[in-house]
Amino acid sequence: MAEAVHLLLLLLTFVFFSPVQSASKVLFHGLGVDYGQLGDNLPSPEASVALMHSLRSSAVKIYDANPEILRALSGSNLVVSVMVPNGLLPSIGTNQSAADAWVSSNIVPFYGSVRLRFLLVGNEILSNYASNSTFWPFLVPAMTRLHRSIRLFSLHGIKVSTPHAMDVLQSSFPPSSGRFRSDIAVLIIRPMLEFLRRTSSYFMIDAYPYFPWSENPNSISIDYALFQGNSSLYYHDPVTGLTYTNLLDQMLDAMAAAIAAEGFAEVRLGLAETGWPNAGDLDEIGANVHNAAIYNRKLAIRVAEQRGLRTPARPAAAIPVFVFSLYNEDLKTGPGTERHWGLLYPNGTAVYEVDLKGRRPEASYPPLPPATNNEPFKGKLWCVLETNGGLNLTAVAAALSYACGQGNGTCAAIQTGGKCFQPNTVAAHAKYAFNSYWQQFRSTGGSCYFNGLAVQITTDPNTIQLEFC
Repeated sequence: MAEAVHLLLLLLTFVFFSPVQSASKVLFHGLGVDYGQLGDNLPSPEASVALMHSLRSSAVKIYDANPEILRALSGSNLVVSVMVPNGLLPSIGTNQSAADAWVSSNIVPFYGSVRLRFLLVGNEILSNYASNSTFWPFLVPAMTRLHRSIRLFSLHGIKVSTPHAMDVLQSSFPPSSGRFRSDIAVLIIRPMLEFLRRTSSYFMIDAYPYFPWSENPNSISIDYALFQGNSSLYYHDPVTGLTYTNLLDQMLDAMAAAIAAEGFAEVRLGLAETGWPNAGDLDEIGANVHNAAIYNRKLAIRVAEQRGLRTPARPAAAIPVFVFSLYNEDLKTGPGTERHWGLLYPNGTAVYEVDLKGRRPEASYPPLPPATNNEPFKGKLWCVLETNGGLNLTAVAAALSYACGQGNGTCAAIQTGGKCFQPNTVAAHAKYAFNSYWQQFRSTGGSCYFNGLAVQITTDPNTIQLEFC
């Protein structure tokens, strides 16, 4: 009862004393930027907002509703997207009071001073590659309840949605054949599309041409992926007759076709993440500064020229776009590209120059370093313990335990009595285990990282006194 009275007082105070945020004031052209925070000693939120302005960003998407960041964004004129963490979906999806409380605590205090546009509910919940299936039943109910909360507090101009990876599609080529996966189409996607249509919201997707190109570099031209293709590289959809000049448009229209196939062609698209990695592991093709700069510069120019990204299948519908990401996030795990999508290094300096408004002439940029890894790596690689700068043996021991815990005889040779048991030290065993794990699991997504304790090398360890045993 006390909680209900408190919520009523909050609502009355908000209705009578808060400024009104018009929906017309939260639209944006140009590129927004994704502001992830998984980096070591990143600039402060205030400094980060200044850096966004220096990049001429029109908007920003954060992966939570961090009040410190939202305070820094107050009065900044940047259009803002916030996110509800995945773990809150069960409570919000089953309890209207939980939804009201979240909006009251995270949105209401900043409404009017921050140009809020999108409230995103979870992140890539329906991905094939994420262990999020327990959240699936709560996704659309959570979106519905949060929208209800927004109406309760009279918060105008905020659209509720959720970002999807491209793997929500079971087919995407040609673009006209785009269809949703059968395990989610009826139970989740259709109710979600109905909600988005009813609330005039956007179907948000994360689309990275880097991934289909890097997986098929012999079939897809790098120029086509980087908006640099000539007419000889264009793709003509045999069903629609539409012509595609670049890979991103193909990906977006495959999603548009899937939406239309479910009967919701009027639901608009939003691009919650896109970009190109500026570095990666030795075997990650095409991840370099040259390609990243070309991709984001040309994307910005396209968006400026079209006043919002538009595709062959939807030439009249401008797509809001966020580029991933503001910083290289050096605390992320996984392959090297995971830590190298940023426009800026973690210290705030530029990886390369870019104008996210798309108005700077390309000829005015300084020369880029050459792209030296646009062909697949053909040599041999080993994964070794990184010893530069000393060793944190506690961390090494934990990583060793992880590598050996994956089974399949990964560490059989360093067990008691094994041929590589001696020398019996954490470092010596880690040297063997990291490489053994990576050679066994790299083809299925295993990375040579181990929280920064490992590094790839191209020289046989036995020739440089790094013998595994």
